[in-house]
Amino acid sequence: MADRGSEHPMLPPPVDRPVRVYADGIYDLFHFGHARSLEQAKKSFPNTYLLVGCCNDEITHKYKGKTVMTEAERYESLRHCKWVDEVIPDAPWVINQEFLDKHNIDYVAHDSLPYADTSGAANDVYEFVKAIGRFKETKRTEGISTSDIIMRIVKDYNQYVLRNLDRGYSRKELGVSYVKEKRLRVNRRLKTLQEKVKEHQEKVGEKIQIVKKTASMHRNEWGTAIRDRIQERLRGQQSRDGSFLLQNGKDGEDVDSDEYYYDDDSEEEYFEEYYDDDELNPESNGQEENKK
Repeated sequence: MADRGSEHPMLPPPVDRPVRVYADGIYDLFHFGHARSLEQAKKSFPNTYLLVGCCNDEITHKYKGKTVMTEAERYESLRHCKWVDEVIPDAPWVINQEFLDKHNIDYVAHDSLPYADTSGAANDVYEFVKAIGRFKETKRTEGISTSDIIMRIVKDYNQYVLRNLDRGYSRKELGVSYVKEKRLRVNRRLKTLQEKVKEHQEKVGEKIQIVKKTASMHRNEWGTAIRDRIQERLRGQQSRDGSFLLQNGKDGEDVDSDEYYYDDDSEEEYFEEYYDDDELNPESNGQEENKK
């Protein structure tokens, strides 16, 4: 029998009891990626008893490096995961037949990526259980790992130092020098000041836009009011002129008086007559003087 979606052949599970599945790891800074892998292991079969092995500090620091949490803290984190039925402390780095028999393990659950054993020859830790058909593959959760979390802390190291200083930790507890502490605090004050200045500028900008918008609205209102006032006055003037003509005419008939009727030709003739008068025409006077 082969595990569906896996390249490794797998022995058939027992049918008369819960299937005992074993998962192991370091589980430092226990996160939801760990929990999801354990959930997959727990749900590998309809009736599963999940055992989780966790390596101690000595073996972990030797083969992988320093951990953030102690072995006791890592054990306790696993005990509080709802998918875990039993925690096995001081788990071995490499699984052998003796360990499988001791805990009556049917399958070992882990993702399929190879992990180096203790030989230094880059041999896969799970090579043995894969070969005997007792490997149950799980899938990793992308985007989350203990290394990723540590990298986030390293990236924002200064912020976390300041946060802990504010919470009462001493610079000695945090491994920070006196000069480093003062520099961090000054930089934070400068950043806070910059943020306040930026916020003030944004508020001023918003107020300027509101004033411009309000002024534009007022100009439109004033323009409309002035236009309406002019039209009102023009209508009033037309009404007065019409009343005057009716009062001087006969029964509302058209008035033929020269006082109220003229055309362009009559206007031109008037100005021509005006300028024909030598006394009033400056050009004529100038010509007469030149002749003398």
